[in-house]
Amino acid sequence: MIQRFNRHFALEAHGTTWRRELMAGLTSFFTCAYIVLVNPLILQDSGIPLSAGVMATLVASIVGCLLMALWANAPIIVIPGMGLNAFFSYTIVQSLGLSWQQGLAAVTVSGILFLIVSVTSFGGRIVGAVPPSLKHGITAGIGLLLTFIGLQKGEIIRSGSATLVTVGSFHNPVMLSTLAGLAVTFMLFVRNVKGSLLIGIFVTSLITFAGTGKANMTTEALDVRAYGRIMTSIDFHLWQVPFWIAVFSMTMIVLFENMGLLSGMLPDARKFPRAYQTVAFSAVLSGLLGTSPTIASAESASGISEGGRTGIPALITAVLLGVSALALPFIGMIPGNAVAPVLIVIGALMMKSVQEIPFHDLSEVFPAFLIIVCIPLTSSIADGLAFGFIAYPLMKLATGQFKQVPAMLYVIAALFMLNFIASSVYVH
Repeated sequence: MIQRFNRHFALEAHGTTWRRELMAGLTSFFTCAYIVLVNPLILQDSGIPLSAGVMATLVASIVGCLLMALWANAPIIVIPGMGLNAFFSYTIVQSLGLSWQQGLAAVTVSGILFLIVSVTSFGGRIVGAVPPSLKHGITAGIGLLLTFIGLQKGEIIRSGSATLVTVGSFHNPVMLSTLAGLAVTFMLFVRNVKGSLLIGIFVTSLITFAGTGKANMTTEALDVRAYGRIMTSIDFHLWQVPFWIAVFSMTMIVLFENMGLLSGMLPDARKFPRAYQTVAFSAVLSGLLGTSPTIASAESASGISEGGRTGIPALITAVLLGVSALALPFIGMIPGNAVAPVLIVIGALMMKSVQEIPFHDLSEVFPAFLIIVCIPLTSSIADGLAFGFIAYPLMKLATGQFKQVPAMLYVIAALFMLNFIASSVYVH
């Protein structure tokens, strides 16, 4: 069995070891474990029962991670996307007026379109049309988004009365615990201590427990019957205009968000096609399994930073997600701020990509800059990409370099513009 795993994952060819891959898997799991509880709470606002949402999240994540491990052999964690779940509940259902059953059908159809793109030459043409400056901007922008999320989770920043964001209160024990955990995590990481990010999660948890004197426990039980009803309730209303608006918007998001995430995180670019196909197929299954689309999660960067190079981290995460079904109360004990130091450290590492952007050429810098700032400030990778992809051909037109822009990039920019227009017209 071990020899078969060694042949499949090719550890020696990747220059890695079982110990390193297992540590990367543990780190990835604890960084993304929050999704088991958070995703169902957001889906609940669309009408999906909470217990069924927990089941859907677990099943879709386990299937996605297994596919990534066994087909793509990449250290990418596949879980329901934060932002996409909010788009499902608050835009598709509450704003466009679709039922959650119709929303799941829209997820399935958009996943099929995404899959078609990923397995044809069209997908390769899209990836090849993206200039290097934008790809580096995507990596840096995702890094800033992770940092922004980490700062929020750690309550280091909060919404202010006079400004959108302000520094948190130094009387807040959660904030102080996060800062202490960040200091420990950073010192361990810069000294190249193995498992530093995983250690940081546990240290931050312990400090938080000591500082707040309490631990959260979830009492949510798994309801298999309720979940069975979810899986048989998908409603394909193909003749409704809002349905196709939802499909178009969702397809644009999953297609380009996954492209940006994989381009920015994969240690081995040769694994992109299979990894892209995996998340596309997983997105198709998401609607059928009762949840918003699964994506290549940005939290995968935590395992990659620990040295993950094969599909073993995804396999370990799938196994631990299965175990977590029996241990939801204990998973719920992990405070939300425990992963904040990890996200901040990873964000700093991903910002190194800005040094590859040609700052001497403003027509390359400005679109990349828009991506970098708009991804975290809109809390949407897809919207951040839209601003940069629209600005790039405009800048090249303004500087007389329009012939340097691939025709596909003009098409992509036009599609992003159409998405903005459609959203403004139909979303209320």
